[in-house]
Amino acid sequence: MSTLEIKDLHVRVEEKEILKGVNLTINTNEIHAIMGPNGTGKSTLSAAIMGNPNFEVTQGEILLDGENILELEVDERARLGLFLAMQYPSEIAGITNAEFMRAAMNAGRAEEDKIGVMAFLKKLDDKMALLAMHEDMAERYLNEGFSGGEKKRNEILQLLMLEPKFAILDEIDSGLDIDALKVVSKGVNAMRGEKFGALIITHYQRLLNYITPDVVHVMMEGRVVMTGGAELASRLETEGYHGIAKELGIEYKEEA
Repeated sequence: MSTLEIKDLHVRVEEKEILKGVNLTINTNEIHAIMGPNGTGKSTLSAAIMGNPNFEVTQGEILLDGENILELEVDERARLGLFLAMQYPSEIAGITNAEFMRAAMNAGRAEEDKIGVMAFLKKLDDKMALLAMHEDMAERYLNEGFSGGEKKRNEILQLLMLEPKFAILDEIDSGLDIDALKVVSKGVNAMRGEKFGALIITHYQRLLNYITPDVVHVMMEGRVVMTGGAELASRLETEGYHGIAKELGIEYKEEA
């Protein structure tokens, strides 16, 4: 079993403190969901875990299997088994999906352990079939000209190919119709097991109807204020964040 532990994490962006002491522990074989209002720090948390240099950690630790990874670069964290599916994936002209994924898979492997072309193509075909992706997407430039739904499926394809220890899925349901949502959820559920854990960041219960979380966290004011089981997401759907804030004595004003 592997563990990703966030301890008393404080993060600021351009002198503004966004995270104000986040504590969170995720084990492999667990799916965690984080829900919360806009601007409470959910995406900031994902960026900090992956080491985005625009997000300054001022206090706390991020531990992967007991090792503090705060000093590691983004690519080093990825090689240790962290993966981020971004809300807005970047387009990269001149490199195909297939080229990008094979390079990413081999980046952390020793020379004698690099995946061969035929083994790679077999795995790619299998995973693309699982996600109902057209074969030509493998040869298209990375995310270039992709629709929103295609970009999200492509992020999940990368997840399936790379098989990380932990995936942070930042609003993978954003902009998806119900059919695309089911496909994306199918891909995430296919990863569930003893060697994989995930942190899903979402606003909506609907995603969690297809990916049942083991643990749900509510973030407000830059910290985790409540943790529970899958039923907590259902409660949020009914009460909204106002109910949680009132119970905890937190002043909450919904953004216009």
